[in-house]
Amino acid sequence: MDERSRRLLPPIGALQSFLAAARHESFSRAADEVGLTQSAISRQIAVLEDWLQTELFDRVGRSVTLNPAGRGYAEAIAPALAAIRVATARVIARPDENALSIATLPSFGMRWLAPRLGRLTRDMPELVINVAARVHEFDIDAEGFDAAIHFGAPTWHGVEHDPLFREQSIVVSAPGLLAERRIETPDDLLQVPLLAQAERRGAWRQWFAAAGVDEGAKTEGPVFEHFLMAAQAAVGGAGAALLPEFMIEPELESGALVRLFDQPLESEGSYYLVYPADRLTRPAFARFRAWILAEAATG
Repeated sequence: MDERSRRLLPPIGALQSFLAAARHESFSRAADEVGLTQSAISRQIAVLEDWLQTELFDRVGRSVTLNPAGRGYAEAIAPALAAIRVATARVIARPDENALSIATLPSFGMRWLAPRLGRLTRDMPELVINVAARVHEFDIDAEGFDAAIHFGAPTWHGVEHDPLFREQSIVVSAPGLLAERRIETPDDLLQVPLLAQAERRGAWRQWFAAAGVDEGAKTEGPVFEHFLMAAQAAVGGAGAALLPEFMIEPELESGALVRLFDQPLESEGSYYLVYPADRLTRPAFARFRAWILAEAATG
């Protein structure tokens, strides 16, 4: 590495101290996070500012505030340091070649993936599948995952998309709600609370439009972050819910929820297995991919 290249790599300790101070806009709180004294944090940042020949904070008395240069620098280097941590953790851990880390949408993981992992274990006992919940898109490589479950369109940047299936959502409620309210036609639903999932707020309007109900009808109601939260609220009698059928099979089988109309709403988006293309070079991942695609094909 030549002198100019070395000049462009500030000390890692100074970068770590800077990012902590940038997050908190406080040298004392950064000191607590990093495990140094406040004066040590101040010295580290002074070293970095001297290295860059640029001030990164505006200082007024004892308070500090990121200036535009500092904000832009923090946003640029934070992902790089996160990637270094992940890469280091991988080397230290020396993971088993048969161990995979899969990120999944919480409700999908609980109601579709997890119940099927027993079959995977019986068929491929050598595989170890570690599952974590994620709701939004993220950098699969940076966070150390092999793949993720994505819902929507195949727009996740920089990864392969294997389609699994579309949702079929149905209208359900607790039997007790039917005993209290007369719900015989789609229009009757407008008199009860309509429970919705946060990412599918327009689903009720789509369902009512397909049912021939006035498009101007009010369809707003309580909103839940996850489908299973909405399902449990419906079980408790909080209202009617429009939910993916595969996610509420246990409630339908037990009678905790009942289907109100024989009119499903098919989702515009699909579930996808998404992964960096190089994962296919791992035999363990190739076997998992073939398994999950086969499971999705059988319903």
